[in-house]
Amino acid sequence: MNLYIRVFLLFVRALFKPRLSDVLSLSTLRFYVLPNDLDFNGHMNNGRYLTIMDLGRLDLILRTGLMRMMLKQKSVPVLGSAKIRYRLPLMPFEPFDVHTRIVGWDEKWMYIEQRFIKAKGDKAGQVAAIAVLKGSFFNQKTKSTIPTQDVLKMIGSGQISPQLPEHIIAWQLAESSLREVTK
Repeated sequence: MNLYIRVFLLFVRALFKPRLSDVLSLSTLRFYVLPNDLDFNGHMNNGRYLTIMDLGRLDLILRTGLMRMMLKQKSVPVLGSAKIRYRLPLMPFEPFDVHTRIVGWDEKWMYIEQRFIKAKGDKAGQVAAIAVLKGSFFNQKTKSTIPTQDVLKMIGSGQISPQLPEHIIAWQLAESSLREVTK
């Protein structure tokens, strides 16, 4: 139930936030650790981070125009992989910000970085967790992945990908090795 309320509020707030005209823009959302976000250790559950990351990406999709493209193309966003590193705990009722940004892309995948930033207290501004993900858009009519350049053209962006950061390149190599053991 908690997620549905957060999704509803996200949609409403997105109506009043400025559009992100650059696909590389940063999306920032504020959340609070709620009682149903907690694990037995009394801090935010590791699985809840992944759920809240979905909301960060949804805000990016709504505010960059990707949602219109999805509706027009009858496509859905899909994740290919995610890697998260937990650094500092988020405690009950603690405010935190989720920063979401696309850091680059290739012909199939968009590479996304998401950070959980402590919003108050003596560690305000510090990263509580960081995640890197790769995602794409799947066309449900053609049953195929939409090439990244086509996605960008549909939202009016002719940008070329910036050079991927070293930590993303290293993650891609690890991801490739993991893919080999799942064949």
